Amino acid sequence: MGKDKLDHNHPDKKILEIPSIESLREELAREESRCDFRKTLWNIAVVLIASAAITALIATRLFMLVRINGNSMEPAMEEGEIIVIRQTKETAPGDMIGFYYGGRIFLKRVIGSEGDWIDIDQDGNISVNGEILEEPYAVEKSLGKCDLEFPYEVPEERVFVLGDNRSVSIDSRVRSVGCVERDQIAGKAVFRVWPAERIGRMR
Repeated sequence: MGKDKLDHNHPDKKILEIPSIESLREELAREESRCDFRKTLWNIAVVLIASAAITALIATRLFMLVRINGNSMEPAMEEGEIIVIRQTKETAPGDMIGFYYGGRIFLKRVIGSEGDWIDIDQDGNISVNGEILEEPYAVEKSLGKCDLEFPYEVPEERVFVLGDNRSVSIDSRVRSVGCVERDQIAGKAVFRVWPAERIGRMR
């Protein structure tokens, strides 16, 4: 800004130097730059806070993470993997769902829903409403542990679920587990987040 100069003819007086237009413009530009920087920082902070809030909301209301314990869903899910479950009660045959049982979340595949007639022969071949079910996800078919009498009709508001690894899975074939009630369903497995080499959508 402007500086005071001495008047040599009158040493006791000072001459006020008026700043040039250019220097005023430079000072104004510096002030605007400082204001823009503060505004940018504030905008970034607001975006970060909003993003964190939205992420927390999604994580607690729409999705959950589940770590696979056991091998009843191999090869679709392997022990130690971390799976994202989208919370929903709506399911369809072929969906891999998580449901609450004994204080834990179990993961199985939906085979049929209310009113469907399920039949499983001694070789583990499944038919639903009289039609043989194609199961590319089941590597080895097996009747497995089963105390149901077939054909079996799925009760109202329930789904019939099986593990893909039929010889070891404990599922709706066993009366102690039975068909899964809608209220038990935690959601549908939609994405694998770990391990890194298997990250991707669930199929």
